[in-house]
Amino acid sequence: MATQSSCSSDSMELLIAYYKNPSVEVRNQLVQLNAGLVRKMAHRVSYQCAEPYEDLEQLGYLGLIRAIERFNPHQGYAFSSFAVPYIRGEMLHYLRDRSGVMKMPRRWQEIQQEGQKARKELAQTLGRSPKEAEIAQAIKVSLEEWSESKVAAQNCRPLSLDSVVFEQSDFQVTLAETLPDPRYQSWQSQEEERQELEGAMSHLDNKTQAAIELVLVRDLPRKEAAKRIGVSPMTVTRHLQRGVEQLVSLLQPQSTERLAS
Repeated sequence: MATQSSCSSDSMELLIAYYKNPSVEVRNQLVQLNAGLVRKMAHRVSYQCAEPYEDLEQLGYLGLIRAIERFNPHQGYAFSSFAVPYIRGEMLHYLRDRSGVMKMPRRWQEIQQEGQKARKELAQTLGRSPKEAEIAQAIKVSLEEWSESKVAAQNCRPLSLDSVVFEQSDFQVTLAETLPDPRYQSWQSQEEERQELEGAMSHLDNKTQAAIELVLVRDLPRKEAAKRIGVSPMTVTRHLQRGVEQLVSLLQPQSTERLAS
């Protein structure tokens, strides 16, 4: 219990840090701390479709990242409650795009049919809406199996993009808001590339950094850059050539790794 509380505390501290100053490093730490949410949801959805668990898990991580990017730690609600709709939504968007309509296992279809019939009969007999446990008992299945069949049936129904998937006090998230935003993804990709470039630039010596900053970024003439750095224009050229070669060498492994993944 203490470990669980400590983990939650660490996660919230990182969420606050990320909210104030987003970085790939902190985001990756948050993904690792909340990986359990993804695995749990991937297992649950994998029982409702034919897609491999591993594929669903990878989709879930995309949803988790989107939740991390949009979470406001000052709203006063738990991150796990906020993240689950994004994780689940990413998987369901994929499944619906892939097959049009999710197919529910025959066993759960039968349970749902029997359950709906039992619900009507019990309502007439009891004079009230039956409890879920009473329905499960009437059709002779466990409450857990009845609940899972209900979730599966719900997942198979088309949803409006305006459907609320998370709500607390005066804040809510609709299904449309869990969809990927191409403009945001483009910005995120550019931001990651900028951070990678800054990291690689930090490995260069000061004069080489200055030459690249003045000539390639600010687009100053080499003579002007040479005056500011305190070297000759020829030396600026050498710094540029050496700097570009070093940056290519430093960034190449990251580009290769990104393509491989």
